[in-house]
Amino acid sequence: MFNAYILTLSCPDRSGIVHAVTGFLAGLGANITEAAQYNDQTTGLFFMRTRFDCAASETGVSLRENFSVLANTMQMNWELHSATARLPTIILVSKLGHCLNDLLFRHRSNFMPLDIKAIVSNHRDFYQLAASHNIPFHHIAVTPDTKAQAEAKLLDIVKQEGAELVVLARYMQVLSNDLCRALAGKAINIHHSFLPSFKGARPYQQAFDRGVKTIGATAHYVTADLDEGPIIEQGTARATHAMDVTELTAIGRDIESSVLARAVTWHAERRVLVNGHKTVVFQ
Repeated sequence: MFNAYILTLSCPDRSGIVHAVTGFLAGLGANITEAAQYNDQTTGLFFMRTRFDCAASETGVSLRENFSVLANTMQMNWELHSATARLPTIILVSKLGHCLNDLLFRHRSNFMPLDIKAIVSNHRDFYQLAASHNIPFHHIAVTPDTKAQAEAKLLDIVKQEGAELVVLARYMQVLSNDLCRALAGKAINIHHSFLPSFKGARPYQQAFDRGVKTIGATAHYVTADLDEGPIIEQGTARATHAMDVTELTAIGRDIESSVLARAVTWHAERRVLVNGHKTVVFQ
């Protein structure tokens, strides 16, 4: 009997890294089923993702202990995860439900390796949708006076559910710097890609008024720099003069949903490694 694992790592580039990693796995009798690597000549860093099957007698604990010896000699930042475990996830949403609905459909259809633990919203609009998927719904109202308490409640839910990913599926609240730091590397946001143009309300109306020819969406990790975290995925579509604002909005929301779904899936499959202000995505 075998267990499947995913090993991801980054370290200063040097000769012999691939040989050392594959040699380590070969020594365990492991079978590599997927492998990808990237050498960033700008930063001098090496990135690698390897999926492998290993005898069940080799537990995750023993693998980590044994690999840490090699990792330390090469200054590796690395993680080892079960390839079959579903990622505990919480979804945040406000009053636009297209991204939430898309994620829930994909989750129910087993299209992404998530274990959605809860849906949290600053409005009550989607409690019935959550119930139809048998997912707990938490309403946490947010006002300028209660923002700190609301974020504390949200963080409590994240900790209680053991969530390793928080998805902002059109959650229209700016997270505080403290919350961004608490969720560093495990929170993904989606927004239209007009930014920094057309900020605020009704961005598609603003884009229509300016006669834009390309619309799109960006999914990125959340950081304290608003909408400037490392980009995971983007998508675009052409617009024409014949489209009205309703058509533009529909196309834009469809792109938002698909871009967010790809970003979340790649993150859950451990395909995304942060490289400074950018990402390496092993598709």
